[in-house]
Amino acid sequence: MNQQSYEAVEALIPKNYVQQGRDARRTHEKQIQILLQQKKLPDEGWSNFRIELLIKELSLMDSNNFPEKAGVGEREGRIFSELVAQRHYRLGHGIGRSGDVTAVQPKAAGSSIMTKLTTSMVLDLIRRNGVHSAKSCLLMPVATGMALMIVLLALRQIRPKGRYVLWPRIDQKSCFKCIISAGFEPVVIENVLEGDELRTDLNALKKRLEKLPNDQILCVMTTTSCFAPRGLDKYSSLSSLPPPSSHL
Repeated sequence: MNQQSYEAVEALIPKNYVQQGRDARRTHEKQIQILLQQKKLPDEGWSNFRIELLIKELSLMDSNNFPEKAGVGEREGRIFSELVAQRHYRLGHGIGRSGDVTAVQPKAAGSSIMTKLTTSMVLDLIRRNGVHSAKSCLLMPVATGMALMIVLLALRQIRPKGRYVLWPRIDQKSCFKCIISAGFEPVVIENVLEGDELRTDLNALKKRLEKLPNDQILCVMTTTSCFAPRGLDKYSSLSSLPPPSSHL
C-alpha cells in the first residue's frame, strides 16, 4: 500500500496499529532494496514470505499481468491453466529475445529483472566458492547436459584447436555425453579418496595439463555438487592452475 492507502486505513483501526504494520513492511522493503542495489546473496537467508513478496512484485511488471489489457502480438504471455499460473506466479512471458537469451524482454520487465538479478547472485556464489577471478557467468534455462554442450561449443570460438576436455570424474551421464555430443574427447581424471569423499586429484590433473598440447586443451570441466561419495572440486586450487585454464 502507498501513503494514501495507509492514511485511509487509519479511519478503520487505531493509527498505532497501522504504524506497526508499516514498520514490518518497511523491513521487507529494505532487504529487497539492498538485494536490488548490491545484487549479491544475502548474508542471512530470506523467509518464504519475503521471497514470494519480491516475486509477486516483479510479476506485476510483466505485461501479461497488466490490468485491463489483452495482448494480441505474436509473443504474449498467456497461461491456460490457472494451476500452472499460480505455480509460476503468473510469470508467463519467459526471458530474452530471439537469438539472445540475455536480452531484456520489453513485455516482461519483471522477468528480465529476475534474470539479471539471479545471474548476478550466481556469479557472487561462484566467487564465494573460490573462483575469485570470475568476471561473468551465463544462466541457461536448459538442463545440465544441454547447457554444458552450448558452453563447450562457445569455447570452440575461443580455442579453435581445442580437442580435449579434462574431466575430473563425475558419475553423471549428461556431463560425459555433452562432451562427446559437442565433438570433443573427454580426458578422465580419476579422483582420490579424502576421508569419506572422492576429491580432485590435482597432481594427476597438472600432469595431464603438462603432457597434452596446450592449444588442444579446450577446458577443465568441474562440479559444485554430485552424488555421494563424490565431493565438490577444489575451486581455489583449480582456478589458480596455469593456462590453459578455461574452466567450467
